[in-house]
Amino acid sequence: MSILLILVAIVPGLVISYYIFYIDKYERESFLPLAICFLLGILATFPALWAQEYLDSLGFDEVGSLLRTFVYALVGVALVEEIGKFICLVAYPYHRPFFNEPLDGIVYSVMIGMGFATFENILYAQSFGIETILVRAITAVPAHGVFGVIMGYFVGLAKFDADRKYWLLFQGLLFSVTLHAIYDFFLLQQIYEGLMGLALLCLALGISLSRRLIKSHLEISPFQNEDEIAGVTTKHDEI
Repeated sequence: MSILLILVAIVPGLVISYYIFYIDKYERESFLPLAICFLLGILATFPALWAQEYLDSLGFDEVGSLLRTFVYALVGVALVEEIGKFICLVAYPYHRPFFNEPLDGIVYSVMIGMGFATFENILYAQSFGIETILVRAITAVPAHGVFGVIMGYFVGLAKFDADRKYWLLFQGLLFSVTLHAIYDFFLLQQIYEGLMGLALLCLALGISLSRRLIKSHLEISPFQNEDEIAGVTTKHDEI
């Protein structure tokens, strides 16, 4: 695989990673935990791939009815991928001291999602070439970012709401899986070609929602006043 193809595969995920770091304007995360989350996202691709291969061996990926396609999109793609990313998010950054505001849920969730999407892109590059990767740069990679924002929004709320902690965590997983399943269903179904365009509509709506969720957490950041006085800070907590 050429250097150019590798660069095309990894740049979209890195750009979104930088964007999510940049918008965390009141107290930006330090590099090491962000890098660890990105790496965890890469590692999460392996159990997801194994689960998908197993479901494929059972015939779940065979083209059939719309219902069959939706079940595969839900179970064979969305559920296994989002559960893997959710476990990474809750197992590592969620319990660390540097996770100290709701927006951190979005930041770390997106970093995990970008690790997942970037490694997935490299695998696609090996099999399908640059044309597929260019399409994924404006579809699949941003989609993983959207799923990460939605999951991270609720996980960020759960961190600071002990009474509703488990319900909020469940909602984060539920809504990210649901949107992921709907998005992939429109892409995977081959019965009605016109429905594939709805995947782009789903992505556009998801991006719009993500911007609102990010803004919502920025507005409740406990570090707003500190930022006005001292400027943007970067965390140096233990990993």
